[in-house]
Amino acid sequence: MRHRLRDPVTGLLFVLPVLVLFLIFRIFPTLGAAGMSLTNWNIGGEWDVVGADNYVRLWNDPNFWASLRVTLVYAAIFVPLTVLVSLGTALLLNAVIFMRGLFRSMLFLPYVTSFVFAGIIWRWIYEFDGLLNGLLTKVDLGPVQVLESSSLVLPALAVVSCWKGFGYSMLILLAGLKAIPGSYMEAARVDGAGTWQRFRSITLPLLKPALFFVLVIETISSFQVFDTIYVMTGGGPAKASYTLIYGIYERGFRFFEFGYAATWGMVLFAIVLAISLIQRRFLGRGNT
Repeated sequence: MRHRLRDPVTGLLFVLPVLVLFLIFRIFPTLGAAGMSLTNWNIGGEWDVVGADNYVRLWNDPNFWASLRVTLVYAAIFVPLTVLVSLGTALLLNAVIFMRGLFRSMLFLPYVTSFVFAGIIWRWIYEFDGLLNGLLTKVDLGPVQVLESSSLVLPALAVVSCWKGFGYSMLILLAGLKAIPGSYMEAARVDGAGTWQRFRSITLPLLKPALFFVLVIETISSFQVFDTIYVMTGGGPAKASYTLIYGIYERGFRFFEFGYAATWGMVLFAIVLAISLIQRRFLGRGNT
């Protein structure tokens, strides 16, 4: 019995520090937010239990539904863009032989910069007299007020977030590509398979676990976007970039309705969890 218990106990001791941190900074705050969502907690620490009143208020709140629509549109733009850019750069790095480490570091560099710094740089690029409009003017396509346009602001923000965050997913996919046995590719070449056939029949199927992981984390990231919007648009113009996280920030730290802000947070948690489970059901089955 002592011998059978030795390995599980040893493993538990190794993961215990991370488990404690996960409980303190993830599980307990989530449970606290769930309890707070049932109160009218304010900045003075005073609160009363209101039950489901906050959820009824949220159901009838047009700001919530507008922010949910904005968040879904943003996710529909950001997630495919980031996955495609990450996959494309991973494939290029996997094919590069000369100075691969340098190119990998250069592509990963934006990921380790702050969102505030990235937002300031890209805000300057998108300005009316910025770099983008300077290039568009030279080809008679500009200038364009990108951040002041309700139809262009979300794609513009998605590009910024993609540039900032694709490096992590790129490394995940690159690791997945490195795990594919080279003998499979050699056998396909001998059989006369072209580049597209090898990618479709060998690379893509064997890369599905990594692609599924990237899809899930980028979907979660798209629902948590805040820094870029806070720095670049402040939810505008006309709330065209007013996402769920920005709505939580306003409810909590502008109007000091912490109980109601927690309600928004719990609904966001439920939405992200549901989407992740759906992705696992239809895309990750047999690959994780």
